[in-house]
Amino acid sequence: MSDNRFLRTEMLLGREGMQKLKDASVMIVGLGAVGGYALEAVARAGVGRLILVDFDVFDESNINRQILALGSTVGRKKTAVAKERVLDINPGCDVETVDMFVNADTLPDLLERRADYVIDAIDALNPKCSLMEELYNRGIPFVSSMGAALKSDPSCIRCAPLSSSKNCGLAKFIRKRLRKRGVNISSITSVFSDEQVNLPETAIQMFETAGQEGRCRNTMGSLPTITAIFGLTLANYVIKRLSGYGIKE
Repeated sequence: MSDNRFLRTEMLLGREGMQKLKDASVMIVGLGAVGGYALEAVARAGVGRLILVDFDVFDESNINRQILALGSTVGRKKTAVAKERVLDINPGCDVETVDMFVNADTLPDLLERRADYVIDAIDALNPKCSLMEELYNRGIPFVSSMGAALKSDPSCIRCAPLSSSKNCGLAKFIRKRLRKRGVNISSITSVFSDEQVNLPETAIQMFETAGQEGRCRNTMGSLPTITAIFGLTLANYVIKRLSGYGIKE
């Protein structure tokens, strides 16, 4: 592989920071609108090992906002398409794919895999809460995406403790659930938008009546710009934490 592939990144992070990324392992759970862009950034940053988790295939309706969704990838597994793209970016990356629906039952098997950081880009309430709780209890560093749907103002996107999130229906219900489970939400870093939007009544009902199994989601409009910024913000946080760049302990 050409030494120029990550030259610009190394010029900013330094040789030591670049080596830390090459030695690091990142797990991305959810390879959709947000997770796909997070993957793009960590792959291009030169992270040496990636664990890619999703159970779904691409649908034509994904094309408006998902970087991995193309006419040529419709009907294909998200994990397979993601792995191909990563290896085209960085042939030296060690990529493991996990075709799995994440829930309380499958988490023990998933988290047997070592990861220095986990990016949570799940868009379903119950699996998301289960993943966040388990990562917290195991002391595994992670950052979670909140809801990007219905948002349109990029200046309102924040990377901050979950406890400070506002104007996000998904974050509201996650905070409530995790507090009940004894999770310190102030210690969880999240990406959210505090833009004020009107959450549809159907979405509110979906959150309030969600059971413990299956995909809990409500289809809402979203822009490719906002979901991309969410994913890139997640990746930026992880890249800086792993490399140590600009981090003051």
